[in-house]
Amino acid sequence: FRTPVPAETKPDRTPVTVADREAEAALRRHLERRLPDHAVAGEEYGGEIRTERPVWCIDPIDGTKAFVTGRPTFGLAVALVVDGEPVLGLVDQPVLGDRWIAARGHGLRWNGRPVRARACAGLGDAVASATSPEMFLDTPLEPFYRTLCRRVRFFVYGGDCVGYALMASGFSDLVVEADLKPFDFLPLVPIVEEAGGLFTDLSGRRPDPAASGVAVVAAGDRRVHAAVLELAAGLVRPAAPPAP
Repeated sequence: FRTPVPAETKPDRTPVTVADREAEAALRRHLERRLPDHAVAGEEYGGEIRTERPVWCIDPIDGTKAFVTGRPTFGLAVALVVDGEPVLGLVDQPVLGDRWIAARGHGLRWNGRPVRARACAGLGDAVASATSPEMFLDTPLEPFYRTLCRRVRFFVYGGDCVGYALMASGFSDLVVEADLKPFDFLPLVPIVEEAGGLFTDLSGRRPDPAASGVAVVAAGDRRVHAAVLELAAGLVRPAAPPAP
């Protein structure tokens, strides 16, 4: 961190560094040694999420853009998925020494201390966040996003997986993002839900664990979650068909 690590550009135009690859490789070695009956899938080296075996899903640096620009808002994100259900989620911010971990039925802990999402009566009181507004602009979600910005108390940007963990810890009320891959969202489902919040796509369903390009809403209070889904139902227009 904060050293001249070169960043390559992947086909999806996102950066990747040797730190991403070596962190995932180290985690894979550890998991394969300790849990040989489990599968491992990662952002950088692939793997099947749909499997009869328990599978560990790894995003070694969620927020590589923040990492390469010296901002301590990236994180390691890991999920354990069993029978298609994310049952454990971990978000670790190594620079700040922050770790959130949630296991199904055991609540969310931040550095060992139990934490929960806060109550929020409605959108007008809600502090919302997203990693970047670019994920909404020039897409079918733009009208929804612009309206949401006007309805909430205020919007903040940046954070990647850490933004969800902070929301689940009671520092904000809502995270809305788009174009997420399984490695982006699977670790966050237990983090949010075990803090008392809700994590769904914009139709109100749990995202398919193997889906990509997913838009999600994570809220600490079901009243805020319901208001966002209602807004999306009225404003999200279907994507235009491809040109002939």
